[in-house]
Amino acid sequence: MEIPEWQVHEYNSTTFLLRQSGCTDFEKPFIYLFFGKDKALLMDTGSRHGNLVPTLQRTVRMWLQRNSRTSIPLIVVHSHPHEDHVAGDAEVQAIHDPAMPITFIPAELEATKRFYGVARWPTDVGHVDLGGRVIDMIPIPGHSDLSVALYDRNTALLLAGDSLYPGRLYVADFPAFQASTERLIQFTQGKPISNILGNHIEQSSTPFVDYPVGTIYQPNEHELALSRGALLELEEALLSMHGTPRRMALRDFSVWPVGASFMSPNENAQFEKHRQEQIDTMWDHTPH
Repeated sequence: MEIPEWQVHEYNSTTFLLRQSGCTDFEKPFIYLFFGKDKALLMDTGSRHGNLVPTLQRTVRMWLQRNSRTSIPLIVVHSHPHEDHVAGDAEVQAIHDPAMPITFIPAELEATKRFYGVARWPTDVGHVDLGGRVIDMIPIPGHSDLSVALYDRNTALLLAGDSLYPGRLYVADFPAFQASTERLIQFTQGKPISNILGNHIEQSSTPFVDYPVGTIYQPNEHELALSRGALLELEEALLSMHGTPRRMALRDFSVWPVGASFMSPNENAQFEKHRQEQIDTMWDHTPH
């Protein structure tokens, strides 16, 4: 049996969603590929053991063939610097393909500010023009110091990274996260929002129920897309905490403030046990 390392979904003829297989890493992140007339933009490079390059090259070459072109410059940016979104950086930087010359923007503050033309972080909004396709960048620190959201004016897609998706929203800096949520609401006010797309799915299709950390196989998972209403719901949840972070489960996602450690020792032990069980039974299709 062969499981593809990446699933590729064509949102439209110039927008592609790629998802890493849980068989390679339980994080199963999504990455996003946008094509303009002059340039393409890739957001994130995947998690551990992703082997992104063959799928990325195949997708770009398919687009080039379809559009009767021989090459397009590819810009690589990041939603934030956590390992499950930058693990493929080195292999992407090593690409030497004349069909897709790479401009790599490291997941670092000054490089990000320069690329998007941001002078004041995190209050300014940056931009990149791919040629007939402008993408706005909104700084949203809180999950990490360098979290960003992208808004595609052509499709009205809002990419929220790890700051809003169907799953556990890990909040490292609560005041910054709350302020970023407010700025994102202000940015989207009066703009069309077709879908909010994040980096993961950890929620099941049953309201208020998520999959345990480390889950590889999620046959009844929540759909990826959220609406702007989810952003407003997140704001209300954060305000209800009155400055005292706590875990809160909502219908389509949950808020998980984290301290110095990602999980408690007991939770970490449960995670390791569950992950090993998943690996041991990866190819077991016996009904349980």
